[in-house]
Amino acid sequence: MQAYLDNSATTRCSEGVRDIVVKVMMEDFGNPSSRHDKGMEAEKYLREARMDIAATLKADEKEIYFTSGGTESDNWALIGTAMTNKRAGKHIITTAIEHAAVIQPMIYLQEQGFEVSYIPVDRYGRIDLQKFSDAIREDTILVSTMYVNNEIGTLEPIEEIGKIIKEKNPKALWHVDAIQAYGKYRIYPKKLGIDMLSVSGHKLHGPKGVGFLYIRNGVKIHPLILGGGQQKGMRSGTDNVPGIAGLGCAAKEAYTDFDKKVTHLCELKQFFMEELQKIPDTVLNSLPGDQGAPHIVSVSFAGVRSEVLLHALEERGIQVSSGSACSSNKKLPVSPVLKEIGLKKDLLDSTVRFSFCENTTKEELEYCLQQLKELLVVLRRYSRH
Repeated sequence: MQAYLDNSATTRCSEGVRDIVVKVMMEDFGNPSSRHDKGMEAEKYLREARMDIAATLKADEKEIYFTSGGTESDNWALIGTAMTNKRAGKHIITTAIEHAAVIQPMIYLQEQGFEVSYIPVDRYGRIDLQKFSDAIREDTILVSTMYVNNEIGTLEPIEEIGKIIKEKNPKALWHVDAIQAYGKYRIYPKKLGIDMLSVSGHKLHGPKGVGFLYIRNGVKIHPLILGGGQQKGMRSGTDNVPGIAGLGCAAKEAYTDFDKKVTHLCELKQFFMEELQKIPDTVLNSLPGDQGAPHIVSVSFAGVRSEVLLHALEERGIQVSSGSACSSNKKLPVSPVLKEIGLKKDLLDSTVRFSFCENTTKEELEYCLQQLKELLVVLRRYSRH
């Protein structure tokens, strides 16, 4: 039996996405900048994708800009707005558990003379709202927080964060990395006070190499990619029409039968966490129920190295991750996220992330649990010797 439980790293394209991507690549393959009928056909796909995505956010289609994915969206939101608004101040706020696509631009901005405040989190990755509030200053120009943590599934208090920003400094721009949240929550940026929102296609059964950045009308932001002036001069380069068409399809599908899909994920998560708690020397790093994301479970197995367990599960047809897929292939001493939440030292290298999607079945989880129990007995016995 196979059990793919690494959906936070990437998801399989849906059949609908596959079909439209192939159609655009093989039939409607024109360049949307061209004036002939093939170009007009391609342009139509861009318009429809924008409309479908904007509808899920209750946003204006003119506020949707296509990118190469989450990393570009995050980089553009942070560097583009910081550079544009630096005359108003050079203070930026983020959290200590952001994805590398946010942390690395922050480091870059610090090198350019900006001051960045990193707000700490609690044992489960939730931002310290009091310290966040205290950190906001008159010269704070930008705040960046993730909606859902990609490693442990923390659901950040987005509504509270938005209210604090509005009360303390309404001029500060707010960017939200929603890459693990879009498709799992109904997100309405205008209602929440979000100025920019990053999304990646391959996290919601869309193609890799495509995403979007929601930019609220009126936000001043410099483009990072210059060239032929596509997307109103904000993001140049020939549009990835097959990818964008697939992204639009994926976004529309994600919010079709939405409640049913999320309920399914919540039921899987509850079952899986309850069963994991029965395994000796196991520590759950994700919050149960709707306190955390419905599709991510982080767990530490004392006495077993995550890399060893990962490969042992792989041999039995089960794919999981030891952390963020964007960094877990590098030999880092510890996950910055696990370190920030204060996980005990002996558990830092014993943590595995399981992540589900709408197609995950209870049978897959039962198979995974069975294999886990057998492997842990053997691996723990071996590690003692």
